[in-house]
Amino acid sequence: MTATITSLYERRVELVKTTLKEHSKMSDKAALELAEHVLYAMDHIAETVR
Repeated sequence: MTATITSLYERRVELVKTTLKEHSKMSDKAALELAEHVLYAMDHIAETVR
C-alpha cells in the first residue's frame, strides 16, 4: 500500500471544485480550472479585506 501525499493547496482546490460541481452543471475539467482561478484570487486579496 502506498500513501498519497496531498498538499493543502490540492485539498483546497478539490473543495472548491466539488462545491462548484454540486451547485452547477459544470464539467469536472471546467470546475477544476475555475477552482484554481478562485483560489488564486482569494489568495491575493489583502488579509485586512478578507
